[in-house]
Amino acid sequence: MSTESPSLVESTPAEDAVARPGQPAKPSPSPARHGDSAPEITAHTPGKVQVIRRNGKVTHFDADKIMVAMTKAFLAVEGGSAAASSRVHDRVRELAEQVTSALTRRLPGGGTVHIEDIQDQVELALMRAGEHKVARDYVLYREARARERAERAAASTPAEAAHPLSVTLPDGTTRPLDVARLTRLLDEACRDLDAVDAQAILADTLRNLFDGVREADVGQALVMSARARIEKDPQYSQVAARLLLDVLRREALGFLGLAVGVETQADLAERYSDYLAAYIKRAADLEHLDQQLARYDLARLGAALKPERDLQFTYLGLQTLYDRYFIHTADGIRFELPQAFFMRVAMGLAINEIDRETRAIEFYELLSSFDFMSSTPTLFNSGTLRPQLSSCYLTTVPDDLDGIYGAIKDNALLSKFAGGLGNDWTRVRGMGAHIKGTNGKSQGVVPFMKVANDTAVAVNQGGKRRGAVCGYLETWHVDIEEFLDLRKNTGDDRRRTHDMNTANWVPDLFMKRVAEDGHWTLFSPDETPDLHDLTGLAFEQAYVGYEERAARGELRVSKRIKAVDLWRKMLAMLFETGHPWIAFKDPCNLRYTNQHVGTVHSSNLCTEITLHTNDLEIAVCNLGSVNLAAHVTEKGLDTKRLRKTVSTAMRMLDNVIDYNFYNVPQARNSNLRHRPVGLGIMGFQDALYQLRIPYASMEAVQFADHSMEAFSYYAIRASTDLAEERGRYQSFEGSLWSRGILPVDSIELLAQARGSYLQMDTGTTLDWDALRERVRTVGMRNSNCMAIAPTATISNIVGVSQSIEPTYQNLFVKSNLSGEFTVVNPYLVVDLKERGLWDSVMVNDLKYYDGSIQQIDRIPEDLKALYATAFEVDARWLVEAGSRRQKWLDQAQSLNLYMREPSGKKLDNLYKLAWVRGLKTTYYLRSMGATHVEKSTMDDAGKANRLSAVGGNYLSLDKAKGNGAAAPAACSILDPECEACQ
Repeated sequence: MSTESPSLVESTPAEDAVARPGQPAKPSPSPARHGDSAPEITAHTPGKVQVIRRNGKVTHFDADKIMVAMTKAFLAVEGGSAAASSRVHDRVRELAEQVTSALTRRLPGGGTVHIEDIQDQVELALMRAGEHKVARDYVLYREARARERAERAAASTPAEAAHPLSVTLPDGTTRPLDVARLTRLLDEACRDLDAVDAQAILADTLRNLFDGVREADVGQALVMSARARIEKDPQYSQVAARLLLDVLRREALGFLGLAVGVETQADLAERYSDYLAAYIKRAADLEHLDQQLARYDLARLGAALKPERDLQFTYLGLQTLYDRYFIHTADGIRFELPQAFFMRVAMGLAINEIDRETRAIEFYELLSSFDFMSSTPTLFNSGTLRPQLSSCYLTTVPDDLDGIYGAIKDNALLSKFAGGLGNDWTRVRGMGAHIKGTNGKSQGVVPFMKVANDTAVAVNQGGKRRGAVCGYLETWHVDIEEFLDLRKNTGDDRRRTHDMNTANWVPDLFMKRVAEDGHWTLFSPDETPDLHDLTGLAFEQAYVGYEERAARGELRVSKRIKAVDLWRKMLAMLFETGHPWIAFKDPCNLRYTNQHVGTVHSSNLCTEITLHTNDLEIAVCNLGSVNLAAHVTEKGLDTKRLRKTVSTAMRMLDNVIDYNFYNVPQARNSNLRHRPVGLGIMGFQDALYQLRIPYASMEAVQFADHSMEAFSYYAIRASTDLAEERGRYQSFEGSLWSRGILPVDSIELLAQARGSYLQMDTGTTLDWDALRERVRTVGMRNSNCMAIAPTATISNIVGVSQSIEPTYQNLFVKSNLSGEFTVVNPYLVVDLKERGLWDSVMVNDLKYYDGSIQQIDRIPEDLKALYATAFEVDARWLVEAGSRRQKWLDQAQSLNLYMREPSGKKLDNLYKLAWVRGLKTTYYLRSMGATHVEKSTMDDAGKANRLSAVGGNYLSLDKAKGNGAAAPAACSILDPECEACQ
């Protein structure tokens, strides 16, 4: 093996990037070194790219040096034999081009790149290519060289210190960089965080600055320096967030003329109250906020603010708020700070309260503590001139042109300001059905769904976020087979809906026929109109009658097939395209609390809402989620705290109904009459970590049961308290509530219709008899109380795991509209530190194994069980835990199912299990194809290696692009561009 170190000299851009550990650095034999008379940039290096050296000097970029350095790196590890040299030559050329491309593609018009950034790209290219040994040696070597540089710097004399940099002010003048202020900011940002290094962040920042840098860029450089270290320790995420606060402060206070004397968070703490009043008044004058907010006692509200809660954000959470939630001017100036944001939302929700200041403070306390978070529409619009706060709208489409296009118009109006839509298309007659008005034949439901799809694309809240809709069709509809193909990337594109989610609305009778290997008959709803509203045994009786009529030739349109053949196609399309999702009609209806006033014909965009719809009523639901992780201790569930949180949260959700802006009268009428809300949870996985319970265990299933029982008990109790204070909802009489049938009791109604095809646990531990009597006598304020939404965005804000999801990966890059963010599992890091296993090599291993720890030998088995990721948890555990939750819920849950290596048999077993265990709905099927594996969190362009849900399968981006249109990532884990629900 070669003894020559493959490092470059101190002034080269790839310095140390490929040196072999243990060998002294030697200069490259190449005469063209950065810092000498630099060569012209080669043809494959576009733009004027320059390199910032460690001493702050800027030199030209020489792409050829990358290849020279990487060649030496490989030869140092593999030796200089002829065979090795031959392999190395081709391998290095490929990798060097990737590194150069990653660096220059980020700077298409030119710009600067630091030496360390080039080293980072070399490391990532090695890991991505599977050159694990070279990469591992390189990581250790870089650390050694960094220590050497630090020692040299500590021993240097003042005369050797770098000259101070100057910054350029907005007026074009310059002044020396205020390093003392940067140090104060860093000291404050790192306070009480024991795993971070303020001096290292400062050093990184200074080396990324150049003489004459814009003053506005200095704060961002601090943030980026901290952000780049998140993978080293999750605490750097908090540091980055606290440094981002400085950027926010300067922008907001500068706009309001309050910036003088406020340089740190501690300074702002003394001025937050004054700022709140100035912010509310200015925002109201600019017509961003309702003038009623200015009539609150702003001094009292300002005194209630808790500035220290600004410090609890992770970087992803605060950056998300800054980019998409904070009030801003038409020019994009954000002048809303975090605690003012929470207070603004609370003020809107309290606007109709008698003692609105007291209630606003109560609501603010809940939001700002992260114990509970309202859904995205509420956070967006509370306190504004058009407070559209509801999350979900469900409609049913009639079977005539006026009705169809009226429903599409309603979609457009709701999408303009609102959240996610669920459309029931089952009533629209099928292909070949007779049209009396023209004496022709129908083209079926698909062409109209195409129009609805394009409407969702066109109406997207002015670019603020995508329109999002899910179309539902019952399994007996004669167009069901074409419906299954809607998301395919092949075939007639005029009969495809690439931007619309789809879901099967499956009656129990179909599942029974599948289990019994029976036949299934498809009908057109114009000839079988009552099937749409019938459920359970009544549906079965009517359906069998229509089968007999079809067999006698009395129906114009029908088709008889084997039930199992249709089931197989449903599962095949679910795997291939990710759609249609599978939701079960009968449990949604037989357990529906308000079944006396209507039938549930569909769920919503995210499959957690189960409310009835008809031509006069568009179902509406208002969402919010309790942070379960904040309500557990080492001893278990903190029921006292949970009860307090749920009580206040239910009041906030109920207030939305009266305060909400409705642009469709059918939605207003329905919401005021029935008053449904959907209180859910997030941070379930975090709670399991705190309790040291693996997701794949009976203990986790039992915790899901126990925690949801308490959650359900307190939510129902809170609704009775509101009924006692404000009155029952209008349609209470005749409901299951009025009959003393609570959600857990309604399982018996499903069992009577299902027979032996239902296997649900019905055990209880709390005093349900007393609550049952209270519900019957006092009444309920809300027809429905609970629904578990995906929480893709609000869980980012709070900094916990999404909804009831298992951890996706222990280290990955999350991508959303705010950018790309490194996410490291903080619980795992703490455990690894305690066992002396957390180091840069472990970070490298996590990247190499795609965030999994299962193949890292030095990690103990107990940690491997606790930190198993989503694709390492048998999906049947997700179903079992979901079943325990479902027994307590009066609505449903967004339940994603994960399968590393799906097969027809596995899918068949999984979805049959979901049905037998009494689940009402399922959401995405997430499967991992062999093509997805990448060995780093960065792709060739230096961007995050996002995984796109194409056909429900995670493929790398370039693979996905080759497969046609990607599935819309509605509340997906890695690309949550839709905040339609939460």
